[in-house]
Amino acid sequence: MSVIKHEISSSDAQALQAMRALFAGAPKLKFEPASRAAFDEIIARTPPPGTVSFEQGEVGGVPGWWCRPKHADDTAVVLYLHGGGYVIGSAAAYRNFVGHIAERAGAAAFVADYALAPERPFPAATNDIRALHEGLLARGYERIALCGDSAGAGLALSFLTGGTAKSDRILGVVAMSPWIDLSVSGESMASRADEDPLLSRATLAEAAATYLGGHRVEDPRLATLDGDFSMMPPVRIHVGDAEVLLDDSLRFAQKAEQAGRSCEVHVWEGMTHVFPSNFAMLHAAAEALEDIGIFLAGLLARSSRR
Repeated sequence: MSVIKHEISSSDAQALQAMRALFAGAPKLKFEPASRAAFDEIIARTPPPGTVSFEQGEVGGVPGWWCRPKHADDTAVVLYLHGGGYVIGSAAAYRNFVGHIAERAGAAAFVADYALAPERPFPAATNDIRALHEGLLARGYERIALCGDSAGAGLALSFLTGGTAKSDRILGVVAMSPWIDLSVSGESMASRADEDPLLSRATLAEAAATYLGGHRVEDPRLATLDGDFSMMPPVRIHVGDAEVLLDDSLRFAQKAEQAGRSCEVHVWEGMTHVFPSNFAMLHAAAEALEDIGIFLAGLLARSSRR
């Protein structure tokens, strides 16, 4: 499989040391409705891009926010699925970060407020992604890319490998620190437990139980590691090597390779969960964001073909 490892810079090492000091002794992030406001406040601190406009909208009956760069290609679109363990997170909070992705991709992005548990547990989010895809097709978009982080990235990959939906006009996927294995059985759940300041096997297991709402983790609509990779478009993954979800990315890439599909994983030394969102502070995050933009721009160029 194609795994590219990036060494940490001295300045990033110092910045991460300071960040870890802030998190020292604090409890791991809890995926519960009570955490939504605080999580959104943190995500929304991302500085807005200068050449992107924002507007609320709806695609396929699913609400969200449009991020529209100036001079964007109106035949291409990025569908962004936010993280938050299927329980927290919102399009409004993520719009600034996604605006930077849209700006670099040269295409509008729609950040979806897909269904969250416990109010709307599985399979509501899966149904929303299908509706979003159909809605984008109905709007006439010729080239679609999926992009997401954490649970949202896992949802995007599950949509393409779960065998429940056609991937018409979806040319590729960007996944940042994807949460793919809801059984939280990856080796890094233990090997990176002391290094990850944000996530743990226990908190992810609680989020999975909330999201599943009584459904079994073996439900084929959730399948990614054991799913159908035969028609999967190219995937680009960015993940830190100091996070418990590292093994999810590596196992997914191995499965893709076995199926003869393209999946390039960038593993960043010392980086934590969804580090590209910290592009204003970390050189590695800025580099990852640039790579994501280049990858998406290439996918969505008018000459792109599956």
